[in-house]
Amino acid sequence: MNPQRLHDYLHGRAQSDSPDIQPVCAYIYDLAHLRRRADMLRRSLPSQCQLFYAIKANSDEPVLKALLNHTDGFEVASLGEIRRVRAIDDAVPIVFGGPGKSDAELEGALDHRIMLIHVESEHQLRRLDWIARHRHEVADILLRVNPAHVPQEATLRMGGQATQFGIEEAQIPALLELIRTLPGIRLKGLHIHAISNNLNPDAHLALMEHYFDLAEAWQRHYGLKFDWLNVGGGIGIDYADPDSSFDWESFCAGLSVLIAARQPGFQVVFECGRFLAADCGCYMSEVIDVKTAYGKHFAILRGGSHHFRLPVSWQHNHPFMILERESWHYPFSRPSVRDAPVTLCGELCTPKDTLARDVHVKQLRAGDCVAFLLAGAYGWHISHHDFLSHPHPERVFLDNY
Repeated sequence: MNPQRLHDYLHGRAQSDSPDIQPVCAYIYDLAHLRRRADMLRRSLPSQCQLFYAIKANSDEPVLKALLNHTDGFEVASLGEIRRVRAIDDAVPIVFGGPGKSDAELEGALDHRIMLIHVESEHQLRRLDWIARHRHEVADILLRVNPAHVPQEATLRMGGQATQFGIEEAQIPALLELIRTLPGIRLKGLHIHAISNNLNPDAHLALMEHYFDLAEAWQRHYGLKFDWLNVGGGIGIDYADPDSSFDWESFCAGLSVLIAARQPGFQVVFECGRFLAADCGCYMSEVIDVKTAYGKHFAILRGGSHHFRLPVSWQHNHPFMILERESWHYPFSRPSVRDAPVTLCGELCTPKDTLARDVHVKQLRAGDCVAFLLAGAYGWHISHHDFLSHPHPERVFLDNY
Protein backbone atom coordinates (compact mmCIF):
# COMPACT_ATOMS: atom_id res chain seq x y z
CA MET A 1 0.00 0.00 0.00
CA ASN A 2 1.01 3.60 -0.41
CA PRO A 3 2.59 4.23 3.03
CA GLN A 4 1.17 7.74 3.48
CA ARG A 5 -2.29 6.69 2.35
CA LEU A 6 -2.17 3.70 4.65
CA HIS A 7 -1.07 5.81 7.59
CA ASP A 8 -3.71 8.49 6.96
CA TYR A 9 -6.54 5.99 6.73
CA LEU A 10 -5.45 3.81 9.62
CA HIS A 11 -4.66 6.78 11.82
CA GLY A 12 -8.10 8.24 11.21
CA ARG A 13 -9.82 4.90 11.86
CA ALA A 14 -7.69 4.20 14.91
CA GLN A 15 -8.52 7.54 16.51
CA SER A 16 -12.22 6.71 16.78
CA ASP A 17 -12.83 6.95 20.50
CA SER A 18 -16.54 6.36 20.99
CA PRO A 19 -17.08 3.91 23.88
CA ASP A 20 -20.20 2.62 22.10
CA ILE A 21 -18.50 1.05 19.08
CA GLN A 22 -16.82 -2.34 18.86
CA PRO A 23 -13.02 -2.48 19.12
CA VAL A 24 -11.27 -1.81 15.83
CA CYS A 25 -10.69 -4.87 13.63
CA ALA A 26 -10.47 -4.55 9.85
CA TYR A 27 -8.79 -5.51 6.62
CA ILE A 28 -7.92 -2.51 4.46
CA TYR A 29 -7.08 -2.98 0.78
CA ASP A 30 -5.69 -0.31 -1.55
CA LEU A 31 -7.06 -1.16 -5.00
CA ALA A 32 -5.35 1.72 -6.79
CA HIS A 33 -2.00 0.48 -5.50
CA LEU A 34 -2.90 -3.06 -6.60
CA ARG A 35 -3.56 -1.93 -10.16
CA ARG A 36 -0.34 0.06 -10.32
CA ARG A 37 1.63 -2.93 -9.07
CA ALA A 38 0.05 -5.28 -11.60
CA ASP A 39 0.81 -2.81 -14.39
CA MET A 40 4.44 -2.53 -13.28
CA LEU A 41 4.96 -6.30 -13.08
CA ARG A 42 3.30 -6.87 -16.44
CA ARG A 43 5.17 -4.04 -18.16
CA SER A 44 8.55 -5.41 -17.06
CA LEU A 45 8.00 -8.90 -18.48
CA PRO A 46 9.37 -9.81 -21.91
CA SER A 47 6.78 -9.59 -24.69
CA GLN A 48 6.65 -13.39 -24.94
CA CYS A 49 5.32 -13.61 -21.37
CA GLN A 50 1.88 -13.18 -19.82
CA LEU A 51 0.90 -12.37 -16.24
CA PHE A 52 -2.09 -14.15 -14.70
CA TYR A 53 -3.34 -13.55 -11.16
CA ALA A 54 -3.69 -16.61 -8.88
CA ILE A 55 -6.94 -15.71 -7.16
CA LYS A 56 -6.42 -18.11 -4.25
CA ALA A 57 -4.28 -15.34 -2.74
CA ASN A 58 -7.30 -13.01 -2.49
CA SER A 59 -10.49 -13.70 -4.41
CA ASP A 60 -12.64 -10.77 -3.24
CA GLU A 61 -14.79 -9.33 -6.00
CA PRO A 62 -13.34 -5.79 -5.71
CA VAL A 63 -9.83 -7.24 -6.05
CA LEU A 64 -10.76 -9.25 -9.14
CA LYS A 65 -12.49 -6.25 -10.70
CA ALA A 66 -9.47 -4.08 -9.97
CA LEU A 67 -7.18 -6.54 -11.77
CA LEU A 68 -9.44 -7.07 -14.77
CA ASN A 69 -7.57 -5.68 -17.82
CA HIS A 70 -4.49 -5.11 -15.65
CA THR A 71 -3.42 -8.77 -15.95
CA ASP A 72 -3.72 -11.19 -18.86
CA GLY A 73 -6.13 -13.46 -17.02
CA PHE A 74 -6.80 -15.41 -13.83
CA GLU A 75 -5.60 -18.72 -12.41
CA VAL A 76 -8.17 -20.66 -10.41
CA ALA A 77 -8.15 -23.90 -8.43
CA SER A 78 -11.83 -24.78 -8.01
CA LEU A 79 -15.23 -24.46 -9.65
CA GLY A 80 -16.13 -21.90 -7.00
CA GLU A 81 -13.18 -19.76 -8.09
CA ILE A 82 -14.18 -20.18 -11.74
CA ARG A 83 -17.62 -18.81 -10.86
CA ARG A 84 -16.09 -15.88 -8.96
CA VAL A 85 -14.15 -14.86 -12.06
CA ARG A 86 -17.03 -15.40 -14.46
CA ALA A 87 -19.24 -13.26 -12.19
CA ILE A 88 -17.09 -10.24 -13.06
CA ASP A 89 -16.35 -11.05 -16.70
CA ASP A 90 -17.72 -13.59 -19.13
CA ALA A 91 -14.71 -13.80 -21.41
CA VAL A 92 -11.48 -13.10 -19.50
CA PRO A 93 -8.95 -15.96 -19.93
CA ILE A 94 -8.90 -18.49 -17.07
CA VAL A 95 -6.47 -21.34 -16.43
CA PHE A 96 -7.52 -24.09 -14.02
CA GLY A 97 -5.08 -25.88 -11.70
CA GLY A 98 -5.32 -28.15 -8.68
CA PRO A 99 -4.62 -31.82 -7.98
CA GLY A 100 -8.16 -32.87 -7.05
CA LYS A 101 -10.59 -31.85 -9.79
CA SER A 102 -13.96 -33.60 -9.55
CA ASP A 103 -16.06 -34.55 -12.56
CA ALA A 104 -18.37 -31.63 -11.74
CA GLU A 105 -15.40 -29.26 -11.80
CA LEU A 106 -14.17 -30.61 -15.12
CA GLU A 107 -17.70 -30.22 -16.52
CA GLY A 108 -17.84 -26.73 -15.09
CA ALA A 109 -14.50 -25.83 -16.66
CA LEU A 110 -15.89 -26.76 -20.07
CA ASP A 111 -19.18 -24.97 -19.37
CA HIS A 112 -17.32 -21.76 -18.52
CA ARG A 113 -14.95 -21.97 -21.50
CA ILE A 114 -11.73 -22.29 -19.52
CA MET A 115 -8.73 -21.50 -21.71
CA LEU A 116 -6.48 -24.24 -20.30
CA ILE A 117 -7.01 -27.05 -17.82
CA HIS A 118 -3.88 -28.17 -15.98
CA VAL A 119 -4.02 -31.97 -15.82
CA GLU A 120 -2.27 -33.49 -12.79
CA SER A 121 -2.57 -37.28 -13.24
CA GLU A 122 -3.33 -39.99 -15.76
CA HIS A 123 -6.71 -40.62 -14.15
CA GLN A 124 -7.59 -36.92 -14.33
CA LEU A 125 -6.54 -36.94 -17.99
CA ARG A 126 -8.69 -39.96 -18.82
CA ARG A 127 -11.71 -38.55 -16.97
CA LEU A 128 -11.44 -35.23 -18.79
CA ASP A 129 -11.19 -37.01 -22.15
CA TRP A 130 -14.25 -39.12 -21.28
CA ILE A 131 -16.27 -36.04 -20.23
CA ALA A 132 -15.22 -33.98 -23.24
CA ARG A 133 -16.03 -36.77 -25.71
CA HIS A 134 -19.50 -37.20 -24.22
CA ARG A 135 -20.01 -33.48 -24.80
CA HIS A 136 -18.61 -33.69 -28.34
CA GLU A 137 -15.90 -31.24 -27.31
CA VAL A 138 -12.13 -31.13 -27.12
CA ALA A 139 -10.45 -29.84 -23.97
CA ASP A 140 -7.27 -27.78 -24.23
CA ILE A 141 -4.82 -28.86 -21.54
CA LEU A 142 -1.39 -28.42 -20.06
CA LEU A 143 0.28 -31.39 -18.38
CA ARG A 144 1.52 -30.43 -14.93
CA VAL A 145 5.02 -31.80 -14.41
CA ASN A 146 6.65 -32.62 -11.08
CA PRO A 147 10.29 -32.34 -12.20
CA ALA A 148 12.85 -34.80 -10.92
CA HIS A 149 15.23 -31.97 -10.08
CA VAL A 150 14.56 -28.46 -8.74
CA PRO A 151 17.76 -26.35 -8.75
CA GLN A 152 17.03 -24.42 -5.53
CA GLU A 153 15.39 -24.37 -2.14
CA ALA A 154 12.31 -22.32 -1.26
CA THR A 155 9.84 -21.94 1.60
CA LEU A 156 7.49 -24.47 -0.01
CA ARG A 157 8.25 -27.11 -2.62
CA MET A 158 5.69 -28.87 -4.78
CA GLY A 159 8.24 -30.48 -7.11
CA GLY A 160 11.60 -32.22 -7.08
CA GLN A 161 10.26 -34.54 -4.39
CA ALA A 162 7.26 -36.72 -3.64
CA THR A 163 4.15 -34.50 -3.38
CA GLN A 164 0.53 -34.66 -4.47
CA PHE A 165 1.17 -32.09 -7.20
CA GLY A 166 1.64 -32.87 -10.85
CA ILE A 167 2.96 -35.90 -12.71
CA GLU A 168 6.35 -37.41 -11.97
CA GLU A 169 8.78 -36.40 -14.70
CA ALA A 170 9.56 -40.04 -15.59
CA GLN A 171 5.85 -40.64 -16.31
CA ILE A 172 5.45 -37.76 -18.78
CA PRO A 173 6.65 -39.67 -21.89
CA ALA A 174 3.97 -42.33 -21.45
CA LEU A 175 1.26 -39.65 -21.10
CA LEU A 176 2.50 -37.83 -24.19
CA GLU A 177 1.99 -41.10 -26.08
CA LEU A 178 -1.41 -41.68 -24.43
CA ILE A 179 -2.69 -38.24 -25.42
CA ARG A 180 -2.27 -39.15 -29.08
CA THR A 181 -5.05 -41.73 -28.57
CA LEU A 182 -7.49 -39.44 -26.68
CA PRO A 183 -9.83 -37.57 -29.07
CA GLY A 184 -11.23 -35.37 -26.29
CA ILE A 185 -7.82 -33.89 -25.41
CA ARG A 186 -5.70 -31.28 -27.16
CA LEU A 187 -2.25 -30.82 -25.61
CA LYS A 188 -1.19 -27.17 -25.62
CA GLY A 189 1.90 -27.35 -23.44
CA LEU A 190 3.21 -27.86 -19.91
CA HIS A 191 2.63 -26.46 -16.46
CA ILE A 192 5.72 -26.66 -14.19
CA HIS A 193 5.23 -25.00 -10.82
CA ALA A 194 7.68 -26.62 -8.42
CA ILE A 195 8.37 -24.07 -5.67
CA SER A 196 6.71 -21.28 -3.70
CA ASN A 197 7.92 -18.08 -2.02
CA ASN A 198 11.37 -17.97 -3.61
CA LEU A 199 13.26 -14.77 -2.77
CA ASN A 200 16.31 -15.15 -5.02
CA PRO A 201 15.95 -13.80 -8.60
CA ASP A 202 19.10 -15.54 -9.88
CA ALA A 203 17.91 -18.87 -8.55
CA HIS A 204 14.48 -18.28 -10.07
CA LEU A 205 16.07 -17.55 -13.42
CA ALA A 206 17.97 -20.85 -13.19
CA LEU A 207 14.64 -22.52 -12.48
CA MET A 208 13.14 -20.98 -15.64
CA GLU A 209 16.07 -22.27 -17.69
CA HIS A 210 15.50 -25.76 -16.29
CA TYR A 211 11.81 -25.58 -17.21
CA PHE A 212 12.78 -24.52 -20.75
CA ASP A 213 15.17 -27.49 -20.97
CA LEU A 214 12.40 -29.94 -20.09
CA ALA A 215 9.84 -28.44 -22.46
CA GLU A 216 12.22 -28.20 -25.40
CA ALA A 217 13.55 -31.75 -24.91
CA TRP A 218 10.04 -33.23 -25.04
CA GLN A 219 9.11 -31.10 -28.04
CA ARG A 220 12.12 -32.38 -29.98
CA HIS A 221 11.73 -36.01 -28.96
CA TYR A 222 8.00 -36.27 -29.69
CA GLY A 223 7.75 -33.85 -32.60
CA LEU A 224 5.49 -31.52 -30.63
CA LYS A 225 4.97 -27.77 -30.75
CA PHE A 226 3.87 -26.33 -27.43
CA ASP A 227 1.90 -23.08 -27.39
CA TRP A 228 2.27 -22.49 -23.66
CA LEU A 229 4.69 -23.07 -20.82
CA ASN A 230 3.11 -22.10 -17.51
CA VAL A 231 5.93 -21.56 -15.01
CA GLY A 232 3.63 -20.94 -12.05
CA GLY A 233 4.19 -18.20 -9.53
CA GLY A 234 6.56 -19.08 -6.74
CA ILE A 235 8.03 -15.59 -6.28
CA GLY A 236 8.08 -14.66 -2.64
CA ILE A 237 7.63 -11.95 -0.05
CA ASP A 238 10.17 -11.52 2.75
CA TYR A 239 7.96 -11.10 5.80
CA ALA A 240 10.99 -11.00 8.09
CA ASP A 241 12.42 -8.00 6.24
CA PRO A 242 9.68 -6.05 4.43
CA ASP A 243 12.22 -3.59 3.04
CA SER A 244 13.88 -6.44 1.17
CA SER A 245 12.12 -7.57 -2.00
CA PHE A 246 12.55 -9.92 -4.92
CA ASP A 247 14.34 -7.94 -7.66
CA TRP A 248 11.67 -8.27 -10.34
CA GLU A 249 13.36 -5.90 -12.78
CA SER A 250 16.63 -7.83 -12.65
CA PHE A 251 14.79 -11.13 -13.03
CA CYS A 252 12.86 -9.87 -16.07
CA ALA A 253 16.04 -8.56 -17.69
CA GLY A 254 17.66 -11.99 -17.26
CA LEU A 255 14.53 -13.68 -18.58
CA SER A 256 14.65 -11.47 -21.69
CA VAL A 257 18.21 -12.61 -22.35
CA LEU A 258 17.22 -16.26 -21.83
CA ILE A 259 14.26 -16.02 -24.22
CA ALA A 260 16.33 -14.21 -26.86
CA ALA A 261 19.00 -16.91 -26.68
CA ARG A 262 16.64 -19.88 -26.69
CA GLN A 263 13.83 -18.64 -28.99
CA PRO A 264 11.48 -21.17 -27.40
CA GLY A 265 8.41 -20.49 -29.55
CA PHE A 266 5.87 -20.96 -26.74
CA GLN A 267 4.28 -18.24 -24.62
CA VAL A 268 5.48 -18.17 -21.01
CA VAL A 269 2.77 -17.70 -18.37
CA PHE A 270 3.33 -16.51 -14.82
CA GLU A 271 0.52 -17.01 -12.31
CA CYS A 272 1.46 -14.77 -9.39
CA GLY A 273 -0.68 -14.37 -6.28
CA ARG A 274 1.28 -13.43 -3.17
CA PHE A 275 3.88 -11.41 -5.07
CA LEU A 276 1.20 -9.37 -6.78
CA ALA A 277 -1.30 -8.78 -3.97
CA ALA A 278 0.49 -8.97 -0.60
CA ASP A 279 1.40 -5.32 -0.23
CA CYS A 280 -2.02 -4.01 -1.28
CA GLY A 281 -3.54 -4.79 2.11
CA CYS A 282 -3.10 -4.72 5.86
CA TYR A 283 -4.89 -6.27 8.83
CA MET A 284 -5.65 -3.85 11.64
CA SER A 285 -6.52 -4.88 15.18
CA GLU A 286 -7.09 -3.02 18.44
CA VAL A 287 -5.19 -3.97 21.59
CA ILE A 288 -7.77 -5.19 24.12
CA ASP A 289 -5.38 -5.88 26.99
CA VAL A 290 -1.72 -5.80 27.94
CA LYS A 291 -0.52 -8.17 30.63
CA THR A 292 2.60 -9.75 32.07
CA ALA A 293 3.03 -13.43 32.94
CA TYR A 294 6.22 -14.98 34.32
CA GLY A 295 8.30 -12.03 33.19
CA LYS A 296 6.93 -11.86 29.61
CA HIS A 297 4.62 -9.22 28.15
CA PHE A 298 1.55 -10.05 26.09
CA ALA A 299 -0.76 -7.82 24.07
CA ILE A 300 -4.19 -9.35 23.46
CA LEU A 301 -5.79 -8.21 20.18
CA ARG A 302 -9.36 -7.97 18.99
CA GLY A 303 -8.86 -10.54 16.26
CA GLY A 304 -6.12 -13.08 15.64
CA SER A 305 -5.39 -16.13 13.55
CA HIS A 306 -9.09 -16.82 12.82
CA HIS A 307 -8.89 -13.64 10.74
CA PHE A 308 -5.21 -13.70 9.77
CA ARG A 309 -3.79 -17.22 9.82
CA LEU A 310 -0.67 -16.56 7.74
CA PRO A 311 1.82 -15.87 10.61
CA VAL A 312 0.72 -19.01 12.48
CA SER A 313 0.77 -21.09 9.31
CA TRP A 314 4.27 -19.97 8.34
CA GLN A 315 5.60 -19.65 11.91
CA HIS A 316 7.00 -16.15 11.50
CA ASN A 317 6.74 -12.80 13.27
CA HIS A 318 4.58 -10.75 10.96
CA PRO A 319 5.68 -7.16 10.30
CA PHE A 320 3.48 -4.49 11.87
CA MET A 321 3.21 -0.84 12.80
CA ILE A 322 1.63 0.64 15.93
CA LEU A 323 -0.96 3.40 15.69
CA GLU A 324 -1.28 5.11 19.04
CA ARG A 325 -4.69 6.27 20.30
CA GLU A 326 -4.64 8.88 23.02
CA SER A 327 -8.27 8.52 24.02
CA TRP A 328 -8.88 6.42 27.14
CA HIS A 329 -12.44 6.51 28.47
CA TYR A 330 -12.09 4.15 31.46
CA PRO A 331 -11.76 5.66 34.98
CA PHE A 332 -8.74 3.48 35.82
CA SER A 333 -5.16 3.14 34.64
CA ARG A 334 -4.24 2.02 31.14
CA PRO A 335 -2.28 -1.26 30.79
CA SER A 336 0.89 -0.79 28.76
CA VAL A 337 4.38 -2.06 27.99
CA ARG A 338 7.32 0.27 27.31
CA ASP A 339 10.73 -0.35 25.77
CA ALA A 340 10.44 -4.12 26.04
CA PRO A 341 9.66 -7.23 24.00
CA VAL A 342 5.99 -8.16 23.70
CA THR A 343 4.09 -11.05 22.13
CA LEU A 344 1.04 -10.11 20.03
CA CYS A 345 -1.75 -12.63 20.58
CA GLY A 346 -5.30 -12.98 19.33
CA GLU A 347 -8.51 -13.55 21.22
CA LEU A 348 -8.77 -17.32 20.66
CA CYS A 349 -8.55 -19.95 23.38
CA THR A 350 -5.32 -21.48 22.12
CA PRO A 351 -1.65 -20.59 22.73
CA LYS A 352 -1.07 -20.99 18.98
CA ASP A 353 -3.00 -17.77 18.32
CA THR A 354 0.15 -15.65 18.07
CA LEU A 355 0.93 -13.18 15.27
CA ALA A 356 4.35 -11.96 16.47
CA ARG A 357 6.47 -13.22 19.36
CA ASP A 358 8.90 -11.29 21.59
CA VAL A 359 9.14 -8.24 19.35
CA HIS A 360 10.57 -5.06 20.86
CA VAL A 361 8.27 -2.02 21.08
CA LYS A 362 8.87 1.49 22.36
CA GLN A 363 5.33 1.61 23.69
CA LEU A 364 2.13 -0.37 23.30
CA ARG A 365 -1.02 0.29 25.30
CA ALA A 366 -4.50 -1.13 25.58
CA GLY A 367 -6.60 0.86 23.11
CA ASP A 368 -3.78 1.35 20.61
CA CYS A 369 -4.08 -0.31 17.19
CA VAL A 370 -1.66 -2.65 15.46
CA ALA A 371 -1.57 -2.74 11.65
CA PHE A 372 -0.07 -5.94 10.20
CA LEU A 373 1.45 -5.13 6.82
CA LEU A 374 1.72 -7.32 3.69
CA ALA A 375 -1.68 -8.82 4.45
CA GLY A 376 -3.27 -8.47 1.02
CA ALA A 377 -2.61 -12.11 0.10
CA TYR A 378 -3.26 -15.34 2.02
CA GLY A 379 -4.72 -13.44 4.96
CA TRP A 380 -8.49 -13.55 5.36
CA HIS A 381 -8.85 -16.14 2.61
CA ILE A 382 -6.91 -18.95 4.32
CA SER A 383 -8.24 -18.32 7.84
CA HIS A 384 -10.73 -20.30 9.96
CA HIS A 385 -13.25 -17.45 10.16
CA ASP A 386 -15.88 -18.92 12.45
CA PHE A 387 -13.79 -20.64 15.11
CA LEU A 388 -15.28 -19.55 18.48
CA SER A 389 -17.91 -17.53 16.55
CA HIS A 390 -16.19 -14.18 17.02
CA PRO A 391 -17.35 -11.29 14.78
CA HIS A 392 -15.68 -11.00 11.41
CA PRO A 393 -13.42 -8.00 10.73
CA GLU A 394 -14.55 -5.12 8.60
CA ARG A 395 -13.44 -5.36 4.97
CA VAL A 396 -12.57 -1.96 3.52
CA PHE A 397 -11.60 -1.36 -0.12
CA LEU A 398 -9.99 2.00 -0.86
CA ASP A 399 -9.93 3.12 -4.45
CA ASN A 400 -9.14 6.07 -6.69
CA TYR A 401 -8.00 5.87 -10.29
